[in-house]
Amino acid sequence: MNTSSFHYSRSIPIRHTVDILVAGGGPAGVAAALAARRQGARVHLIEEQGCLGGMGTAGMVPAFMPFGDGVHFLAEGVGRQVYTALKKMNAPMPLNNPLGCVSIHVESLKRVYDEMLLKSGCSFTFHTQLIDVRKKGNRLTHAICAAKSGVFAIEAKVFVDGTGDGDLAAWGGAPFEKGDKNGRMMPGTLCSIWSDLDWKAIAKNKVPQSSQLKKAFADGVFTVKDDHLPGIFHIGETTGGGNIGHTFGVDNTDEVSITKALLWGRKSLSEYQRYYQHYLKGYEKMNLVTTGALLGIRETRRIMGDYVLGLEDFKKRAVFEDEIGRFAYPIDIHPTRPGKKTYARFLQEYIDWRYKPGESYGIPYRILTPRRLDNVLVAGRCVSSDRYIQGSIRVMPGCYITGQAAGIAAAMAAQSGASTHDIPVKELQKRLKKFGAYLPNDH
Repeated sequence: MNTSSFHYSRSIPIRHTVDILVAGGGPAGVAAALAARRQGARVHLIEEQGCLGGMGTAGMVPAFMPFGDGVHFLAEGVGRQVYTALKKMNAPMPLNNPLGCVSIHVESLKRVYDEMLLKSGCSFTFHTQLIDVRKKGNRLTHAICAAKSGVFAIEAKVFVDGTGDGDLAAWGGAPFEKGDKNGRMMPGTLCSIWSDLDWKAIAKNKVPQSSQLKKAFADGVFTVKDDHLPGIFHIGETTGGGNIGHTFGVDNTDEVSITKALLWGRKSLSEYQRYYQHYLKGYEKMNLVTTGALLGIRETRRIMGDYVLGLEDFKKRAVFEDEIGRFAYPIDIHPTRPGKKTYARFLQEYIDWRYKPGESYGIPYRILTPRRLDNVLVAGRCVSSDRYIQGSIRVMPGCYITGQAAGIAAAMAAQSGASTHDIPVKELQKRLKKFGAYLPNDH
């Protein structure tokens, strides 16, 4: 890598001056923007893709993981609003899955997010990338952005990091962890949409999609012998959403790594097409329609906050005084390397660390407040946690929960001028309940 450098400076316009800048328009960012706007705050959201929704739209992840714990709908608030809007469009389809997953119709979800933000009065732009931040002391003052119109700044009182990778908080100086003790992270997946699937034949056959992998490995079908196959999900009459294949070794904070992963993801799908067509029934005529514009990323930075939610909290179904929601998705850490031993360990963890219906763990407000920053909140998969909890809370319904809490807290901080570390949690909880959040415990 060329390590030479030169100094570059220029004056740039301040394009927006707002109460709250939300960086990233995935589920966490959308929830934060909607919740903050509902509090009367002036909000601007920036999104680098051409649509809102992140992994569920541009990334084409084919299904929502469970919105609840089997008894309670935990993602009340924005999560319920999204689910209800999709149901009116006949878009979500409950899947034959013991966890209660719900399929995603990508175009319907895009329109739902569009309409929600437009109706809220929130200002937002697509194809707008965060490239830097400016700060004074422990407070950010500006987000530096790049778009088709050029480079510009957005001035805000409070910032919400919904980038997934924690870019805004990390660039602002917040401490973070990434991956396991050796820095290895979960692999990504280039999700896809397939047509001409015979779902009746597939249902009648009732065999796991991974059932013939051993034979396919022996026949030399795959370049990488990966035992972990989440599969193709039923999303339409003859269409399916593929969560198939892994891009091992990817680091979503490195564009070279992302490029290699995308190239391999597209190439590897021809191997999976051969596998499905020749080893399983109902897939004989399957055709690849498209792949995601965004690589499906499961793990990068975890921004360290005032509290680090951990495995012991998961095990004891923790309750917190500053709780802003509860969640129940199992710990789901995809192996960092392919192999029978790593996959067996994943399966054991996934079985062992799973709740009974009605059980959940608390999400404290303190995991949204990055250390060393007084006017920044994080939401989504980069919240303050250990690697185990990140493997649970990273999914979309969890992002709605942390996002809406960050949005309301940001509005409170912007209104009062208080540090995000010092806002009155009881008032936050009161506002969350009024917003519709699931907060069953009295504090």
